[in-house]
Amino acid sequence: MAKELRAVLFDLDGTLIDSIGLIIASFRHAFAEFEGPRPDESELIASIGTPLVTSLGKHARSPEELQWLRDRYRAYQVEHHDNMVQAFPGAVDMVTALRARGLATAIVTSKGVEFARRGLAISGFGDAFPLLVGIESTENHKPHPEPVLFALAQLGVEPEEAVFIGDSPHDIAAGNAAGVRSIAVTWGPFSRAELAVEKPSAYCDEVAGLLAII
Repeated sequence: MAKELRAVLFDLDGTLIDSIGLIIASFRHAFAEFEGPRPDESELIASIGTPLVTSLGKHARSPEELQWLRDRYRAYQVEHHDNMVQAFPGAVDMVTALRARGLATAIVTSKGVEFARRGLAISGFGDAFPLLVGIESTENHKPHPEPVLFALAQLGVEPEEAVFIGDSPHDIAAGNAAGVRSIAVTWGPFSRAELAVEKPSAYCDEVAGLLAII
């Protein structure tokens, strides 16, 4: 018999908050004066959902170049964050409804905890996520299952009692490897075909639809 659902884990960028424009703009700014190989738009999008050091590290030819790129990325992000980030329509109400069911909610993201909390605050989520698993929280990162498993351990729930919701193949791979049910949302930058490669348990095409699937 399947265990009762107790927790819902969410990716952040592209899943709950519309920050993809900021991420792409920050990447463009980072590489604007870079003398090395520059990624095209498809490469930038494909890296969303992985740690910044991983995505930038593919193009930096030395630790010094990597740090230079990171500094430029973060400078742009800090300056423009609050004006370029907002919740997807209906996301706050959807999370509120899940919590009203008595479900635990947590964020599992590849970005830093500070900026994740800032994004949640700017987007109106308040204290809806007592647990936030960020880049600092684990040694390994999505698509590795460790961040998901860490969140489950902190919540005290088994994989069979949780679902992980994300917009990238990296999210789905992490959730599947951790043994939770994975739901791929299609309002982020990845196509259904790209998400299908990782075989999610289900798809969702609109925010409010998650309430019926979960």
